[in-house]
Amino acid sequence: MSIYKVPISTAFLIFPFIAFLLTLPFLIYQYRKYGSIPLLRSIIFYSFILYLMCAYFLVILPLPSLEEVEVLKTPITQLIPFNFIIEITQLPWDFSNISTIFQAIKEPVFYIAAFNLLLTLPLGIYLRYYFECSWKKTLCIGFFLSLFFELTQLTGLYGIYPRPYRLFDVDDLILNSLGTMIGFWITPLFSFILPSRKELDEKSLKKGQKVAFFRRALAFLIDLFFVVLICVVILLLLYDTSITEYSFLITLVIYYLILPIVFNGKTLGKMILKLQIVSKKETKWTLVKIELRYLLAYILFYYQIVIIELINNLTFQNDVLEIVTKFSIIVLEVYFMFNIISIVISIFKKDKEFLYEKITNTKTISTIEYEKKEEKEQNNKEGENVRVKKDK
Repeated sequence: MSIYKVPISTAFLIFPFIAFLLTLPFLIYQYRKYGSIPLLRSIIFYSFILYLMCAYFLVILPLPSLEEVEVLKTPITQLIPFNFIIEITQLPWDFSNISTIFQAIKEPVFYIAAFNLLLTLPLGIYLRYYFECSWKKTLCIGFFLSLFFELTQLTGLYGIYPRPYRLFDVDDLILNSLGTMIGFWITPLFSFILPSRKELDEKSLKKGQKVAFFRRALAFLIDLFFVVLICVVILLLLYDTSITEYSFLITLVIYYLILPIVFNGKTLGKMILKLQIVSKKETKWTLVKIELRYLLAYILFYYQIVIIELINNLTFQNDVLEIVTKFSIIVLEVYFMFNIISIVISIFKKDKEFLYEKITNTKTISTIEYEKKEEKEQNNKEGENVRVKKDK
């Protein structure tokens, strides 16, 4: 049984790296669909990934050397269905002697069959509980996952080895499929411990109506990625021209002033995470307030050092103008400092309101709630149309 320790320990060692790669897509998907990421949902998702990794490594590990595989003369396939039943019945079972039962259980014929049954049992639980699959879909997924494992072995790990180093066994397909279905059937036993998928979704949607700081931070990072990407494109287009040095400023104006006008207060990052900037009180100056917000939050924030440097390099003939300019520099620096402080303080406050939001009287909202309402209204209209047609 110690042969199973290596694959499982390997899966646990590699899991953090796989989890890191999957985190960003997972976050974006969850924020787009629900607006939040409850702890239980994260635990279910990452435990499912860890389970799949353990199952896969149990199938392929430990890896033999190429030299060992080249001299193998063992059979490649076993194509007789239910052969494991015949082999198990041939074991020396003597139910009057308990020691023979333990001896039979220790035989590879028995524990390998039991292992194949248990290998996909968690899959059936995940598919029914979290993915809400029907028994037919669950059976198909269990069978095809098992087929993938068996073909991985039959191809010698996709051609890396000159021949299979493990047996392609049709009984494994049967046992894995049965294990998946057993997992599906026993899932209701966990219903008194875990909330239903519907309850989990409702809790996520309710929580997602409030815009969490991390969701905004992720939108900011996505925006930053697009800003850099657009800036690189502009640099390439304006290469070796007199306005090359202003490429970053041009990017900021396009991204934070023009795009929000086109997309109703949204940048690409906010659209991806289903966020929107709105005025706390709708007026004819709403668009102006949104534009001012982006100016204070991003353009002035990014470009503040450059602006201050440009102002400092100016020469003035008028003393009053020079005093006004220096005062404006002080204002910029004070704003920068208080903006940073407000962001840090807001992390620990419930309202999560930043300085530039207070100045412009704007806020960030989640559009998921509104989209769900629109979707529900659309479904009601379609249902009403169907009923009208039936009446006619």
